[in-house]
Amino acid sequence: MADSLKTPILCVENLSVAFGKTPVVENLSFAVMPGRTLAIVGESGSGKSVTSQSVMRLADIHGAAYTSGRILYSGSGSEVDLLALSQQEMRRFRGKEIAMIFQEPMTSLNPVFTIGDQLCESLLLHEQCSKAEALQESQRLLELVRLPDARDLLARYPHQLSGGMRQRVMIAMALACKPKILIADEPTTALDVTIQAQILSIIKELQASLDMSVVFITHDMGVVAEIADDVVVMWQGKKVEQGKVADVFQRPAHAYTQTLLSAVPRLGCMLGRSNPYRFPVTVMDEGRPVMIGEEAEQNTARYDEPPLLSVEQLVTRFDTKKNFWGRVTHRVHAVEQVSFEIYPGETVALVGESGSGKSTIGRTIQQLQTATRGTIRFNGQVMSTLSEPEKRALKRDIQYIFQDPFASLDPRKTVGFSIAEPIRTHKLFATEVQIQQRVSQLLERVGLLAEHAGRYPHEFSGGQRQRICIARALACEPKLIIADEALSALDVTIQAQIINLLMELQQEFGIAYLFISHDMAVVEKMSHRVVVLYLGQIAEMGSRAQIFDTPQHTYTRRLLSAVPVADPAHQPQRELLSGEIPSPVRRVDDPPQVLRYDEVNPGHFVAAADS
Repeated sequence: MADSLKTPILCVENLSVAFGKTPVVENLSFAVMPGRTLAIVGESGSGKSVTSQSVMRLADIHGAAYTSGRILYSGSGSEVDLLALSQQEMRRFRGKEIAMIFQEPMTSLNPVFTIGDQLCESLLLHEQCSKAEALQESQRLLELVRLPDARDLLARYPHQLSGGMRQRVMIAMALACKPKILIADEPTTALDVTIQAQILSIIKELQASLDMSVVFITHDMGVVAEIADDVVVMWQGKKVEQGKVADVFQRPAHAYTQTLLSAVPRLGCMLGRSNPYRFPVTVMDEGRPVMIGEEAEQNTARYDEPPLLSVEQLVTRFDTKKNFWGRVTHRVHAVEQVSFEIYPGETVALVGESGSGKSTIGRTIQQLQTATRGTIRFNGQVMSTLSEPEKRALKRDIQYIFQDPFASLDPRKTVGFSIAEPIRTHKLFATEVQIQQRVSQLLERVGLLAEHAGRYPHEFSGGQRQRICIARALACEPKLIIADEALSALDVTIQAQIINLLMELQQEFGIAYLFISHDMAVVEKMSHRVVVLYLGQIAEMGSRAQIFDTPQHTYTRRLLSAVPVADPAHQPQRELLSGEIPSPVRRVDDPPQVLRYDEVNPGHFVAAADS
C-alpha cells in the first residue's frame, strides 16, 4: 500500500507548549506513518526534546502547559488525543504502546535499583509474566544491544557501568514491550561509532519485524541520513522545514537547514594535512546565515619541550566478584599497560568503544580513580608522591569536562556559582565583582549570555549544560584539560563553534587537551595524535594523519568504517555482529595477554598480530 493511503499512527496538530510565560514549541504539526522513521533535528534548545516529552505527557510533569493543539494516537485501534488523558490513563500507553529512550541515561536510570530490577519493571507491568521470565527476557534484551556479561549486568547498579553501557540499557528497556512507536531522544549520543552502527541496525531490524514507527531526535546528520525516511527541522521552537530525507539533504530550502548541513564534520576532510585545522562556521544571526571564525592551522604542539603529562605502564583494575570466603575471583581489567605522553599545546585523542578504558584513564589522571600500577608524571613530578596541598594545587592545572553535564552540575546551585567555585577555591581574584566579571566572560566565550549565570542547571538543554561545564573547566586557566565526551551532547553548529573555541584557547594559552571521544570526524579535525584503545589496551597509536590516512590495525579500520555519512544516497550494508562479546571481566588467575607493538613508521605503533 502506498504511504499516501496509510493512516498516520501519530498526528501532532498545531502543538504549542509553554513553561510559564515562555513559549518553547509553537504551532508544531507533523505526522508519523506506520513503519517509517521520522527524524526531528535542530539545535540545542529548539524544542525537540520538549516535543517528544509532550507526546509521552512527561512535559506537563515538569510544569509545561499545552496552550494549543492535539496529539492524536491511533495505534490501539481507535484515535485517542493523548493531551486529553490523565496521567493515570497515560500509564496504559507509556512503555507498551509508545516507548522512549532518554537523552541522559544516568539521570533516567534509578541509582538505587539494579539493572535487572529496572528492566523487569515494564515487563511485569505490561506483559503479565513471572519474575523469572522477566529476568530471562531482560538478559536477552541486554545481549540484543551487544552488552558483554549480560547475566552479570542484571545484578549491577547504573553507577557501575560506563556512559555508553548505560545508554544501551536504556535502549533495551525501551524495546522491552515491543512498542508501536519508539521515540528515541539522542539515543546514540553516548555510544561509540561501532556500537552506534549496531544499535541503528537493531532498531531498523526491529522496525521491520514489528512494523514499528520511530521518532528519532538527534543532532547527528549522519545518523539522520542513515536511518530516517522523513525529516522535520526545528529552529527556535518552530518547524522551518519538512520533507523526505533525500529532498531535505539535497535541496535544503531554509537558511537554518543549510547552516545545519554545512556544520556537519565530515570524515576525510583533513586528508593531506599534518596538523589540526580550524574552519569557519556558518551560524544563524537574526534569521540570516553568517560565517564566523577563520581558517587557521593549529601548529601549537611544543614537541621540543619535555612532556607535560607522561603515563607509563598504567594498570587500573576493579574487583567485581568474591567467593564465599571473601576472596576476589573476577576483576574488570579496565586499563592494562597503557603508556603515552602529552606535550604542551598538544591535543591527544583517546578513542575506542564504550568500556575500552578511555574514561578510566582520564579519571585516573585527574586523581578521581586510584591506579593499580603504573606511573603518571605531570610537569616531571610523579603524581602519587605529591603531598595533599600539592595535589590540590595540581587540580588547578588539570581540569575535567565530564561526559554527563547534568550529573556534574549541582542542581541546587546557580550555574554562575558552579563556574565561580574553582575561581574561589584557588583564590584567583580578590573581589566578588572581579569573579562575576570573569563568570560573565566565560559564559559569553562558550556562546551563552552573561544573565544565564543566575539560572539553575535544569533550566538549560543538554547542549547548553555541556557549554556551562566547558566554561567551568576554563575558569582557572589550566595547563591540561581532560575532555571526556565533551562535545557529544552538542548539536553540530554549536559543536563546530566549541571545537574552534577550544582550538583558539589552545593557540592563545598553550593548553594541552586529552580529548576522549567516540566521534571520529571531530577527533580528525582537532587532534595532533590519536591513541586507539581496545579492551583496556592500545591497539594503535600515532599522529592524526597516520591513524586516519593509513590505519593499520583491523579494529581502527572498523572504527572508521562505522562512522555514519551525512548522505542519504550512501547506505552502508552492515552485518549484525554475532558470537561471544569480548569482555574486560576476567578470572583472577587469567590476566589478559599484554600486547607487543611494532613501529610501522616513526611514531606509529600497532599491536602485533601474534600478541
